[in-house]
Amino acid sequence: MKKITLIITLFFISNINSQNLDLFEKEIFINGKDTLKYRVLKPHDFSANKNYPLHLFLHGVGERGDDNEKQLVHGASLFLNENNRKNYKSWVIFPQCSEKYEWADMSFNPKDKESMYRNINGIDSSNSLNLVIKLMDSLTQTKTVNKNKVYVSGLSMGGMGTFEILSRRPEMFAAATPICGDGRIETVNEYAKNTPLWIFHGSSDRVVSPNNSLKMTKAIIDKGGSPRITFYENVGHNSWNNAFLEKDFLKWIHSKTKK
Repeated sequence: MKKITLIITLFFISNINSQNLDLFEKEIFINGKDTLKYRVLKPHDFSANKNYPLHLFLHGVGERGDDNEKQLVHGASLFLNENNRKNYKSWVIFPQCSEKYEWADMSFNPKDKESMYRNINGIDSSNSLNLVIKLMDSLTQTKTVNKNKVYVSGLSMGGMGTFEILSRRPEMFAAATPICGDGRIETVNEYAKNTPLWIFHGSSDRVVSPNNSLKMTKAIIDKGGSPRITFYENVGHNSWNNAFLEKDFLKWIHSKTKK
């Protein structure tokens, strides 16, 4: 299995190196004294007279920083794929979280039996996620964005950020795909019934336990939701590689429209 995982990883590295990352334009969002660096991919054959879906992607903990580049390591190749660009025309936003913060403001807590992560400072203390929310609030007001087709995906820390931003802006997103993440079950009532979710996890993940995705799935179902969930046998933490290879990953996302 390690050999297969290595091949998949090398495939993505090779693929992303062969693509033009400069298509993701560098941008800066300023709010008061705070700054959020992010990359934006315009829709293929963009026309100012049309509106397009908007897809937010939240990276993992290893891609934090201020270079406005590392956040593209995982996921960018999916959106740069020529067929995907033509078939799923959309705005794609890759913000970069500061090293001072985490998207969901959660920290490792091995004594917590219910969740590998727990919120430690309250839902408003992650400044990077606050800035992402303000950026998204701004972008969704522009005439070239289809407000009914706004999506969010995230892996690892970004998977946690996906659950967190859903709880804060449940009315914003038409679909969400958290990968190897975790969340707070007390917030799922905000989005359970109205936001379709496709949850991914590796069954052998030793970094973020797959039990966290099971916990969140159960909580969503208990609140009247009907999430889709995929577990990968003998796959560890990098289950995003498998998720991105799902033939209907983007097809499923783009089939969803806000109610």
